[in-house]
Amino acid sequence: MTNITAEDIVRDIGEGALSVSPETTVYEAVKLMLAKENHAVLIERDGNYVGIWTERDLMKNTVLDGYDPKTTKVGDHMSFPVKTASHTDNIFQLIDKFLGYHTRHLLIEKEGEYIGLLYARDVIRAGFTERTKQLRELDEMVSLEFYENWKWRKKNT
Repeated sequence: MTNITAEDIVRDIGEGALSVSPETTVYEAVKLMLAKENHAVLIERDGNYVGIWTERDLMKNTVLDGYDPKTTKVGDHMSFPVKTASHTDNIFQLIDKFLGYHTRHLLIEKEGEYIGLLYARDVIRAGFTERTKQLRELDEMVSLEFYENWKWRKKNT
């Protein structure tokens, strides 16, 4: 079982979550997301995260009548509430929450504070990295030297 926690992954990523006010236009949010290579921005009002706006929100709302990215506010199309996970959740618990919440983003909470935003891809990457490490460790522990010349021999009857 893995010992990697949400906090470990947040620390490895090293970047804080992007946040904007609900009054930010879609155009401004997209420019920020592109510059930072992020897929989402948290919507912050009075120091609290009140929602999240993602690429998927852009895709869904682009077809709406009157949707103009230069005037439409992200706060009018954000998803809320933001789904959260504990900083102590391990990879399996995080994956369970991504699947159970039907989301690609989890805001990580520690002692009443938010310490980062995890994308599903971050957790998948951490899981693959951990599995690769475990396989290397197993490979170093096991030696097939003893069995190299060992073969099944057919008995004469």
